Amino acid sequence: MDPLRYPFASRRTVVYARSGMVATSQPLAAQAGLSVLRRGGNAVDAAVAAAAALTVVEPTSNGIGGDAFAIVWHQGRMYGLNASGPAPAALTVEAVAGTGAAEVPPYGWLPVTVPGAPAAWAALVRRFGALSLADCLGPAVAYADEGYPLSPVLGRQWAAACATYRSLGAKPFLRAWFDTFAPGGAAPRIGGLWRSQGHAASLRAIGESQARAFYEGDLADRLDACSKAQGGYLRKRDLEAFHPEWVEPVAVRYRGYDVWELPPNGQGIVALMALNILSGFGGGVWGSAAALHLQIEAMKLAFADGRRHITDPRYMRVRVEDLLSPAHAEDRRALVGPTAGTPAAGRPLRGGTVYLAAADAAGTMVSFIQSNYMGFGSGVVVPGTGISLHNRGYGFSLQPGADNRLEPGKRTYHTIIPGFLTRDGVPVGPFGVMGGDMQPQGHLQLIMNTVDHGLNPQAALDAPRWRWVQGRRVEIESAEPAVLEALGRMGHDMRVTDDATGFGRGQIIWRDPVSGVLAGGTEPRTDGAIAAY
Repeated sequence: MDPLRYPFASRRTVVYARSGMVATSQPLAAQAGLSVLRRGGNAVDAAVAAAAALTVVEPTSNGIGGDAFAIVWHQGRMYGLNASGPAPAALTVEAVAGTGAAEVPPYGWLPVTVPGAPAAWAALVRRFGALSLADCLGPAVAYADEGYPLSPVLGRQWAAACATYRSLGAKPFLRAWFDTFAPGGAAPRIGGLWRSQGHAASLRAIGESQARAFYEGDLADRLDACSKAQGGYLRKRDLEAFHPEWVEPVAVRYRGYDVWELPPNGQGIVALMALNILSGFGGGVWGSAAALHLQIEAMKLAFADGRRHITDPRYMRVRVEDLLSPAHAEDRRALVGPTAGTPAAGRPLRGGTVYLAAADAAGTMVSFIQSNYMGFGSGVVVPGTGISLHNRGYGFSLQPGADNRLEPGKRTYHTIIPGFLTRDGVPVGPFGVMGGDMQPQGHLQLIMNTVDHGLNPQAALDAPRWRWVQGRRVEIESAEPAVLEALGRMGHDMRVTDDATGFGRGQIIWRDPVSGVLAGGTEPRTDGAIAAY
């Protein structure tokens, strides 16, 4: 990396290793994945171990009651897993209207859809793992049972969530959340210990039953009973009917590389559509006003398409291959002018999500993402289990004719997306950026930092980011005053902010195709860590 071309200081160094690597947003979760690798597990086992551990050591962003997606490179082939759950059979537009709500609210039982994460863990280990699911979940069980100290960013997010839920008033559904995550009425302090025997017991039951306890057994019964007691819509029959779906990842060619995402209902194709538009322009000078203008305009156009069309693929009225076609990219590229445009699109949302990457010496690599959506999610916790339920249903529209309109058994537009990069059929590696609608924007910026500007994994993550918010408003971490002035003259409403929470949190692992050496970068905007050997 030439510091004269890229005027920012890389905050950490790249981690290199040969035998295995796990990159996560929380150091203890990375160590959980590494411990499984050292016991004979492969990258899939390590990813599942880290993901389960993150429900304990970063519950501010994900939980047992959330969704998950994965891309796996294994023995020369790529696989995709969609473990996002649908709306319960009893959750209808009429049911929401009957509560007096004009839209699906973010908290309580209305936004709770079927959780997919436990099923994702079981499906991945069953198909690719070298160890049992119980072995993979062992480190997470230990963290929950014995307790662990809160890391700095985690502690601040926990306190913020506590304040948010307290502001909602004495809602009955919040009682179990406070009992579990804020005993005594206050969030654990940074460096303070937190433990949850209920969480440990749930993870143990999921591991020993291959997740059947969650969807068919005692945990399903407890979830069903809790929902009925509190006026919720989720039932055991909804859990029993759920199965994760193996899907074919989709890709676009970008300057000699293939960039892979999962197909809808996730928003990964938003990143691909933006890259397709940008492939018709030059990469430009890193951080210049001209380059940033093109990136922002391409992203706005891609979001306009995504917000209009992405939903459960059974309900989509356009084909993914048409949205990713060169002809469509050319049509959209023609709309990029010299000044900021305002294509119609929904307002980007912030969310709570964890992304992790794992790789082993045999060449298996995993891109994995898991989320409760908005922080802890809905605020609903099944008493005594540590299971915090997500609020993914908040993404549904109630408007007649909307592609993403709420329907029983339908999966909503999903923000969480894992990414993967290959070149000429050879894996480069997994990458991802968590954080609501920052995710496709982060994917685009990581790929351009890597492919157009040659940044190493850590520098690609360290580089200042921008985030389109709505209309012509764009938030940016830092830029030269002359660049900001030029963008302002183009019509962009640029806002410089040091609030790192809005710019996502990413991980990268690249693999050298000749030596097999792994190179990893981890997010400086959170408690990110890489464990490797």
